[in-house]
Amino acid sequence: MNSHFTNIFSQQLNGLCSPVFPQTIHGIELALVNQPLANEFGLQALFSDEAHCLAQIFSNGGALHDNAVAQKYGGHQFGHWNPDLGDGRGLLLAEVTNKKGELQDLHLKGAGQTPYSRFGDGRAVLRSTLREYLASEALHHLGIPSSRALCLFTSTHPVQREELESAAMMIRSAPSHIRFGHIEYFFHTQQKDKLQQLFDFVFKTYFPSLCDSKQRYAELLLQIVTDTAKLIACWQAYGFCHGVMNTDNMSIHGITFDYGPYGFLDNFQPDFVCNHSDSAGRYAFDQQPGVALWNLNALAYAFSDHLEEAQIAEILSQYEPTLLQEYSRLMASRFGFLAMGQHQNALLNEYMQQMETEQRDFNLSFRILNSVTGSGANQPFLNHFIDQQWAANWLSRYLEQVNRQDEVEQDRHARMNKVNPIYVLRNYLAQRAIEQAEQGDFSFSEKLLEALRTPFDEKLEYQEFSKAPPASAQCVALSCSS
Repeated sequence: MNSHFTNIFSQQLNGLCSPVFPQTIHGIELALVNQPLANEFGLQALFSDEAHCLAQIFSNGGALHDNAVAQKYGGHQFGHWNPDLGDGRGLLLAEVTNKKGELQDLHLKGAGQTPYSRFGDGRAVLRSTLREYLASEALHHLGIPSSRALCLFTSTHPVQREELESAAMMIRSAPSHIRFGHIEYFFHTQQKDKLQQLFDFVFKTYFPSLCDSKQRYAELLLQIVTDTAKLIACWQAYGFCHGVMNTDNMSIHGITFDYGPYGFLDNFQPDFVCNHSDSAGRYAFDQQPGVALWNLNALAYAFSDHLEEAQIAEILSQYEPTLLQEYSRLMASRFGFLAMGQHQNALLNEYMQQMETEQRDFNLSFRILNSVTGSGANQPFLNHFIDQQWAANWLSRYLEQVNRQDEVEQDRHARMNKVNPIYVLRNYLAQRAIEQAEQGDFSFSEKLLEALRTPFDEKLEYQEFSKAPPASAQCVALSCSS
C-alpha cells in the first residue's frame, strides 16, 4: 500500500476549503474494487481487508480520514451564475502518486453533509454511484479522458430522493478536482488574493512547466481550451452525451467529470437529450460543442486580470479548429480512412445522414464497417439498413476509396477493430446492473465491467452486451437526482 497519503490542496490552499470528516453510515460494505487502478496507485493493501479499509476512511486516525476537506466553488448552471456551490456531498481525501509518477486525487462521493450541502443530506444513492463507476471505466477504456472509480461502498442507510433508496459511496480519482467553477468563484466574488493563491497552486502543482513563463496565464488558458476541445471531439465521435455541462462540472484537465444523467446514443438522434430536467435541450448531444465553448468563455473571463481581451479572444479562437481537427481524425479512424479528404468527408456525411434517417444504432453502425470487404460478401452490412439499394451504392463508393489506400484489407480491418467498440455502456445495461445491485448482487456489474474494459475485443461470453437495446429502452432520458 502507498503508506504516505498527502493532501496538497488543503496544505497549500488554506481558506479555500473546509476540513470535514467522512461520516460513516449504517451497514456499510465494500462492494466493488477497481483492482487494476488500485495496483496502479500501489493501494492493494488498502483493499486486502475490508475492516482495515473502512477504518482508514471512517475512523479517527485513519490515513484517509483526518485530512479530508470539502472544496468551495461556484458555477454557471444552465447558463445562470450560482455562487453557492461546493462539495456538498464529496470530500477530497488525499493525493497519491501513481506508478507513472503522476499526482492523482482520491475523492469520496456521498460522504455526508459539508458546509456546502445547502440543506441537502450529503449522501449519494447506489443508483448514481454505480452509474458513475460503470461510465468512468467505460470511457477510460474507449480512450476518452475521464475521472475513474476506485471503489464503491453499499449500505443499509436510507435516503429520500424521488423514493426511498439506499445510500452508497464511491472513491474516484482524477488529476485534480479543480473545476472551471473554482476559478470563476474567486473572480466573481472579488477575492483576488485567493484567486491568485489558486492560480499559483495550479501552476506549481499541475502545470509546472509554465511556472517561469512570462505568458503562463495565456498558456494555461490555451491548454485548457485545447484539452477541452479534444475531449468534446471524443464525446461526439463516440456518441456520448454528458447531460449536465455546467461550468462546475468542467475540469481544468479536459477530462469527463461529474457523471449525472449521461447516455450513449443508441439510435442516431443528434438532438438527443439525456437529462429529462433539460426541457430546453441546452445540453443535447449536438449542442455539446457549442456549450463547451460557452463554458470556456465563462472561464476565460476570470483570466481578465491577467490577459487582455484580444489575447483571450485569440486563445478562444483555437477551440473550433482544434475540435474539428481532432473530430476529423477520430472519424477517419472509425471509417478506416488513412486521411480525410473531400471524397472521404462526403462519404462520412452521407453515412451519418442515413443513420439518422433510418434511426440506425450509432456505434453498431461503425462496428459493422469493420468487416466489409472487396470480395463481395457484405450482406450483413446491407441488411443493417432499410434502404439496401442506398447501402449497396454507398458501399461501392466507400470500397473504391479505401481500396485506393496503400494498405491491405486485413490491416484496415485490424485498425478499425481497435477504434470501433463492440461494447458500449447502454442505459438499459446500467439499469439492469443497478436493479441486481440493489438486491445485493454485483455479479452482473462485474461482468459488464469486464466487457467494458475490453470494448473492442469481441468475446462469446459478452455477447449479451453487443446487441442494440430493445425499442422500449432506446434514448431514455434520466433524472439528475442522486
